[in-house]
Amino acid sequence: METLCGADCGACALRESCGGCAKTGGRPFGGACVCAECYKTGGEEAFRVCCEQLLREFNALGIADMPSVTQLCQLNGAYVNLEYPLANGQRVKLLDDSRVYLGWQLEREGSDRCYGLVADEEYLLVCEYGCGGSDPQIIVYKKRSAVSGGQI
Repeated sequence: METLCGADCGACALRESCGGCAKTGGRPFGGACVCAECYKTGGEEAFRVCCEQLLREFNALGIADMPSVTQLCQLNGAYVNLEYPLANGQRVKLLDDSRVYLGWQLEREGSDRCYGLVADEEYLLVCEYGCGGSDPQIIVYKKRSAVSGGQI
C-alpha cells in the first residue's frame, strides 16, 4: 500500500479498511489524516516540525506525574475514541472515528493506568484509562494555540 509518509502499513491490522493515504489523497479512513496534511504541505521536514511542536505542547501542560513525551505515532480515531463520563452523568466521545491523529500512550508510574495523548490541528487531549481503555477520564482537553504557518 502506497503512503504519503512512508509508513510501513504491511503489519497494520486496519490496512484492508483504510484505503491507503496515497490512494485516498490523505483521507485513509474517510477523514483527514494529520500526518498526510503535514506531508502534503512540506514533506518530511513539515512532519518533523509538526511532531516537535506537538511534543512541546504536550510537555508544557505540566501534568505532575505524566512522564515526558518524546515520540508520537499515527492513531486511528476509531481505536482511540473512548467514551468519557461527564459530571452530569452523560457520556461523550470527543474524537472522529474516521480521522487519523498523532498521539502516544504513557504508563503511569506505580499504577496500572495509562495516559493517552491525542492531537490534531485544533485540539490536544490527554486522558487516563485502565486496561483496554477501561474507565477513561479526561485530564486535559483544550484548543491548541495558533501555530505559525497554519500547520499543526
